[in-house]
Amino acid sequence: MTDTFSTNEEIIGRADINDIEAILQVTNTDVDEVVHIVKDNADAIFTWDYSLARPQLRKLYEKAKTGQWNGSTDLDWDADIDVEKVVSADQAASSAGFTADHYEGTVVEKWGDKEWLEFGIDQRRWTLSQFLHGEQGALLCTAKIVETVPWYDAKLYAATQTMDEARHVEVFHRYLDEKMGGEFQVNAHLRMLLDDIIEDSRWDMTYLGMQVMVEGLALAAFGFMHQMTEEPLLKKLLRYVMSDEARHVAFGVLSLKEVYDGMSDKEMMERQEFAFEAAIRMRDRFLSQEVWEKHGVNPKDVVPLVLKDPTRDLFQQMLFSKIVPNCKKLGLLDRNDQWLRRRFEEMSVIQFEDWEDTGSEYIKFELEGEQQEQPQPVAGD
Repeated sequence: MTDTFSTNEEIIGRADINDIEAILQVTNTDVDEVVHIVKDNADAIFTWDYSLARPQLRKLYEKAKTGQWNGSTDLDWDADIDVEKVVSADQAASSAGFTADHYEGTVVEKWGDKEWLEFGIDQRRWTLSQFLHGEQGALLCTAKIVETVPWYDAKLYAATQTMDEARHVEVFHRYLDEKMGGEFQVNAHLRMLLDDIIEDSRWDMTYLGMQVMVEGLALAAFGFMHQMTEEPLLKKLLRYVMSDEARHVAFGVLSLKEVYDGMSDKEMMERQEFAFEAAIRMRDRFLSQEVWEKHGVNPKDVVPLVLKDPTRDLFQQMLFSKIVPNCKKLGLLDRNDQWLRRRFEEMSVIQFEDWEDTGSEYIKFELEGEQQEQPQPVAGD
């Protein structure tokens, strides 16, 4: 092929994907921002062909209609949650490697149980806050897909996902507001990625950026937290959200497989670069720099130490357990001399390529009979 891929500097703004100093230089410049405007460069497309042309998408649509749940009545919001006890238990289950010795030479080495607990609570708030902001991004992107996708069956399913995303925003905000004391501002790396996805005029890029990359990583992150925590309300909330997210990722995989099979090498090159950029942006956001800063710690002093912890490294890799096999199914890994495969090898996540892709795996996430015993709504709900 005659076209060449962009450099790392052109795609992500730095030569080394692991340049910690460059990563930490990306910060929110307006922490008090309430309204964020992004130019939506897209055409709204009508289609007058209402025939059933894509049975797999119609199957997803039918499952979405029967898989709806109500965040107000299906979750027990009256549950009394001891946040300190919950976070302490979760820290004990996942803190291998995080000791005072690990942070020798920094202010953190002097932290006691009190400081670690306060950090852990904010870390939980921060993580759930990024889930919340990502879900609002998905809400906007799915509304955009309804407008821009040229297929009738895809418009129908995307409409159900828009409702799903509204519900996810609702429940994550309510949990943060009522149980955790409020949220953190959106992480700058996540905001940059959401901006890129919204700004791109091509409907398949919205699918790739949101449905496959962002939602794929979210599904893995939700699963990690669901497995780790024993807090009943959060555990059930995450389980319900995961049942929706698996369908959403499947929607992207099933839709894009048809499109990408017919694309030229040059067109696929642009999609491969976008997938790589999205992967790096999402990985970078998990450094939690805003939490360290709130607790009086310079992220540059501790983030390199955090990244040396094997537990953290495993967590970072597992976040891509849904993304890599989906990219493989879409043909993104090996087109153009395996460019994206090599990038995922650099990120140490290629080992997931033969895991089950979400195009078929989503059925395992269905709620089945889990909604049958529901708490009754209370006055004021």
